[in-house]
Amino acid sequence: MSEVQVPSAELVLRRHLEPERWEPRLVGFVCHWCTYAGADLAGTARRTQQPNVRLVRVLCSSRIDPLFILKTFEQGADGVLVSGCHPGDCHYVQGNLLARRRLSIALDLFRFLGLDEGRLHLAWVSASEGVKWSQIVDKVTAAVREAGPLGRWALPAGDGRAAPALEAPQPDEPRPAPTPGESADVAAALREKAAALLASGEVSVVTGYTHGSLPGQMVPAFATDPGEAAALDWNERCANNLTVYLPELLKRHRGAKVGLVAKSCDAKTLAGLVRENQVERDRVVVVGVPCRGIWENGRLAAKCFSCAEEVSPLADVTMEPVGASLGGGERPVAPDPRDAEIAALEALPAAERWEFWQRQFSRCIRCYACRAACPLCYCETCVTDKNDPQWVPVSIDGPGNLAWNVTRAMHLAGRCTGCDECTRACPADIRLDLLNRALAARVGSRFGYRPGEDVAAVPPLATFGPSDPDEFL
Repeated sequence: MSEVQVPSAELVLRRHLEPERWEPRLVGFVCHWCTYAGADLAGTARRTQQPNVRLVRVLCSSRIDPLFILKTFEQGADGVLVSGCHPGDCHYVQGNLLARRRLSIALDLFRFLGLDEGRLHLAWVSASEGVKWSQIVDKVTAAVREAGPLGRWALPAGDGRAAPALEAPQPDEPRPAPTPGESADVAAALREKAAALLASGEVSVVTGYTHGSLPGQMVPAFATDPGEAAALDWNERCANNLTVYLPELLKRHRGAKVGLVAKSCDAKTLAGLVRENQVERDRVVVVGVPCRGIWENGRLAAKCFSCAEEVSPLADVTMEPVGASLGGGERPVAPDPRDAEIAALEALPAAERWEFWQRQFSRCIRCYACRAACPLCYCETCVTDKNDPQWVPVSIDGPGNLAWNVTRAMHLAGRCTGCDECTRACPADIRLDLLNRALAARVGSRFGYRPGEDVAAVPPLATFGPSDPDEFL
């Protein structure tokens, strides 16, 4: 990817003080086989067009990562155009069909963040469409000119100003918390079953919960013999998603099985790890616990309002007492309160939505607790740790914070199961749950996909369909 030079402070100031002299700077990511040839044809045919677009040639539109778009805006572009072969004409057969899915979700993400819709455009241009290319360049340039100079791309880190509050009603919990007696019964059954699994040699370790050093705190525990199983416990404060430990445990206990105490939402993450070949399902014994929801500070966690499963259908064994509903039986549920917050965000003008997320990301201290807590962030070398090229600056700054949080959200699109461990772990209280849930809703509405429900299902951004929504020009 060719770099666009970062505009100096003087240039940015001049753009604002002398708007009549300002001209938009656009970057076009174009397919080598079709759009680049079409642009070349427009030149040889002496077609007139606006001179504002600088082209970056890639072999296929599927090569265009949303991070490219982020970095282009970060480095001073006022608008971005992405263009490739028409569906069915790809030199690599299906590259542009995969790009259509990925870029459509990226476009949804940028819209949700509040980026002006006139700044990012997608198009199909074949090698013979020189006329169409010149028309698209003129149209996109006019849209970016109407949007005006991009100005400040990201707030400085630690800006200090609070993000605008979202006005959304706080509904009542659909069901009460379990009584101490009910939790104690489940905990006793759990200890008995864990000890039996370890004593029989069926598993070499059971991952569960135990009491932490703070009052009321529950923390992960790893029992490797029947005696240690006596320390396991269960109550409505067992929030950790224990699947985050599975890949490492399976490496350490080679050739043996691992026992996993799992809530229904945790088991959905296990399904994702199995689907992505990070965990061997036959080496995990899932101990399902009947969960009425996680309670924090006297309130039911937002993710639990709409959860209809007390025990996951993936459970190999289920703790008694009986009364849990396997795989979505009837129990009191209510709409997820975050949906109202997302709706309130989407109702804001794009500029206010952009300001909201800028305030959120400016608080990020880049501790990467969200990455450490997420079971699906398992890459051995994260994009933030790469330095050749260095896509995300290691220093805590506004553009770097924006690049990190948006890139991570995009990487989880179609994969996040909504366990919300990233939000719970974030010391800056950034609303990552809203970002993840909004993207999950868009993936569901566009492609009819819900992560964690089918181990055999292909992840939505790794495949395509002939009827996929098409927002390309």
